[in-house]
Amino acid sequence: MDWDSVAASDVIEALREVEWSTSPRSFAEFFSRLAFPRSFSKWMSRLKCNLYYYRTNYFILLILVPGLALITRPLAILGAALTALSLAFLNDSFAATFNEKMIRTIRHFSPHLAAKMRPPHMPVIRGRSAARKKVYVCGQPRLVFVLLGLTASFVLWFASCGLLWVLYAFATALIMILLHASLRTPNLKARLNTYREEFRAVWRNYSEL
Repeated sequence: MDWDSVAASDVIEALREVEWSTSPRSFAEFFSRLAFPRSFSKWMSRLKCNLYYYRTNYFILLILVPGLALITRPLAILGAALTALSLAFLNDSFAATFNEKMIRTIRHFSPHLAAKMRPPHMPVIRGRSAARKKVYVCGQPRLVFVLLGLTASFVLWFASCGLLWVLYAFATALIMILLHASLRTPNLKARLNTYREEFRAVWRNYSEL
């Protein structure tokens, strides 16, 4: 795949739609073959490729670093976990899976309530892409859960008197991710994995028409 022709918005859209259930890459693979890019275009191409291919590793790193930094502040750790959950709702696959499991659990106690939590029916029109369909969680647009989760996280951080420390911890994690994505040279396995996921995405779109 030619990552030079891929825009940053396309990478964000792909991360929103792709499956995140894949296991993280091994420690040996994650830290092997580090080198500085030779040009700005090579750096941008490498950055986009690594952010897509090592997405699970980066998400774990984004949680692990603040967790270790806030180990003496339980409320701040809870706020960080709630932030991670809120950001995970931005991924289509995670939001849909969470919604289905939550509805199945509630159905055991209240089938009527579970039926109300079902997302509204949206018929698929032949010839139109289903990539922009609206995602619901427990009957509400997922943006509602994201905003509520982030607001609750901010309250927990403020109550723990560690808001500035939390920002430092997240900034450290983001810098570590940026450095790794800039230095890790894309390998053949990353390219083959990208082609395979592109084929699955195209096949899924055709099957929904």
